[in-house]
Amino acid sequence: MSDLRTKKPPDEAAGVGAAISSLAVARPMGLVRGARTLLQVNQLGGFDCPGCAWPEPERERNTFEFCENGVKHVADEATRARCDREFFARHAIADLAERGDEWLNAQGRLTEPMVLDEGATHYAPISWDDAFELVADELARGEPDDAVFYTSGRTSNEAAFLYQLFARQLGTNNLPDCSNMCHESSGTALREVVGVGKGTVHLDDFEVADAIFVVGQNPGSNHPRMLSALEGAARRGCKIVAINPLVEPGLVRFSHPQRYESLLSRGTEIASLYLQVRVGGDAALFKGLSKILIDEGAIDRAFIDRYTSGFDAYARALRDVSWERIERDSGIARDRIHEAARIAMRSEKTIACWAMGLTQHKDGVATIQEVASFMLLRGNVGRPGAGLCPVRGHSNVQGDRTMGIWEQMPDAWLDRLGKACDFDPPRKHGHDTVAAIEAMRAGKVSVFFAMGGNFVSASPDTAKTSEGIGKCRLTVQVSTKLNRSHVVTGKRALILPCLGRTERDVQRSGEQFVTVEDSMSHVHPSRGRNDPASAHLKSEPAIVAGLAKVALRGKTRLDWDALVADYDRVRDLIARVVDGFQDFNARVRDGAGFHLPNGARALDFSAVPGGRARFLVHPLPALRDGLAEDELLLTTIRSHDQFNTTVYSQNDRYRGISGDRRVVLMNERDIAHLGFRAGDRVDIASSAGTCRGFAIVAFSIPEGDCAAYYPETNPLVPLESYADKSRTPTSKAVRVRLTRSA
Repeated sequence: MSDLRTKKPPDEAAGVGAAISSLAVARPMGLVRGARTLLQVNQLGGFDCPGCAWPEPERERNTFEFCENGVKHVADEATRARCDREFFARHAIADLAERGDEWLNAQGRLTEPMVLDEGATHYAPISWDDAFELVADELARGEPDDAVFYTSGRTSNEAAFLYQLFARQLGTNNLPDCSNMCHESSGTALREVVGVGKGTVHLDDFEVADAIFVVGQNPGSNHPRMLSALEGAARRGCKIVAINPLVEPGLVRFSHPQRYESLLSRGTEIASLYLQVRVGGDAALFKGLSKILIDEGAIDRAFIDRYTSGFDAYARALRDVSWERIERDSGIARDRIHEAARIAMRSEKTIACWAMGLTQHKDGVATIQEVASFMLLRGNVGRPGAGLCPVRGHSNVQGDRTMGIWEQMPDAWLDRLGKACDFDPPRKHGHDTVAAIEAMRAGKVSVFFAMGGNFVSASPDTAKTSEGIGKCRLTVQVSTKLNRSHVVTGKRALILPCLGRTERDVQRSGEQFVTVEDSMSHVHPSRGRNDPASAHLKSEPAIVAGLAKVALRGKTRLDWDALVADYDRVRDLIARVVDGFQDFNARVRDGAGFHLPNGARALDFSAVPGGRARFLVHPLPALRDGLAEDELLLTTIRSHDQFNTTVYSQNDRYRGISGDRRVVLMNERDIAHLGFRAGDRVDIASSAGTCRGFAIVAFSIPEGDCAAYYPETNPLVPLESYADKSRTPTSKAVRVRLTRSA
């Protein structure tokens, strides 16, 4: 029975509610242990929060350099609860499969390796040596490309580098990762336009920007520390334009929970202008903005002539786009678009930020390139206080890609890897996430190995993903806690428990640290201080090295024991392979870390064909063509009490929802038009499947659109529906029909 309760959402983020929530969440860690742990979060000499990838100030940091959601992530990892062999003896796999995701996560930290043998009803303990032999034996039974090695964004640079090195020495480039499902469109779009698949801004650019466009993202729940940067910008007069289908409190007003004067007031107004664009309407909106800038002569012609190509064709194409079409597709009236354009015209230094609201669309790459064109028109790349800023969600998802976690690394990079590690890396491109699922369903994958994450829940088309996983001979999960991917398995399954970010990592040469890269290409160390949750845990680098030592017998000249005994040796290898990491060990010991070079930030576009940043012409997306009268476009969203697929509670304080996550947010007019009332239970159907028993909640969202939480609605995202070029699943625009639940 549902305990759903709804109320009017707040018009501000954080504040007293965040402070109270943080105290409640931290309590299970224990007063002394909890305080000691939180005082190390994002500090020099401490550990990087396992939550978002928003950067910290390089040197001067607050005592409390964390947010409410950071407390949740840290407390979740540092819990005293344990998921041990006695737990698995009590719970059969069939029992675990019936449990909800929140319950699975709440069982605590995994404590030792566990195996589920073919036909077994329960997981049972297994030694590390036997686990490595089991994986090695299964890998040896097939060809290298019969294996898939998935990576989540939690993995450190050192672990990620060793992981891709192991896979490539084995002989495969099958290295899908969570970037395939989130920011792949950003990297693809930016490489084509400015030659760098990363953002071009640093944190201090937010301190001098005149305008910030925040597009398709919800900082209040997904990366709350960004609100501090936006608050500081707003307080000094920077104009912030929020562009998002849903009204999110963090983009309306922010009350800093660590400042008394902010708690006692109504906080700071964030958005000077809030445009509720239709789902998938961002490309039309930015075409309108660019059209105005060109028509009114508010462009930097000197910058365009010196640094770009394709402007004349772009301007001609914009002239052919009608305002009627722009208004219809974006859902924003022309005069409101002019308001946003005037903010851009008055700004000498503009930042554009975005997240999955842009990337997870069929036209995601083209849409991001429209944003880039808007920025190039006024020269807002390569100057202080200006630039392109894709905001990554997971702590080291950007670093994983830098370390080579990609199925199609360039030949020059592979050449350096082969020279440094004395082998010939495979050159054939491997599987991305969608291709990996397709290969599993076709019976072409025998071993699926996941370094972190929750692949079954995070992937699109849950039924097809689960079907593919079930056809593997062996599935392996390197994890800290129990999740859905431990109960939807191959014929045999292994759970390999690893250290968390908060925990001390001691190897043969002594205590170690790892490094991560944030959203703004800043590399810095992370060192856990807590005692490990179990004496049987291994670090991720140690797990990779232990497996490689066994599985690559006779195929490698590397001393894997020596590499993992001292992570400095791993970093020395990285320095020989990865651009920007020269003198890695010396530079990272500075404590504050260092920024990686970024050609576009330095106005060096030599990596782009022709040596100039490019204006690219795209037709308007035909997203709503053929949409039936009774169809809506569904966008999947995260709640405030959630981190990726990890659900902490059934509540979403910032949207006024508590007690139940199986809800669909709809415009009141759509509710009436379709013959429903708020509170009715409906089934949501797409071409991929049906999700049943969702309660309708009236919400501020454009007509024709609706929203619901993932991973509950991931079964609705068709596997065959993905972004052009980047192949990112279209989780933010799914055609659905609603029918009354039985």
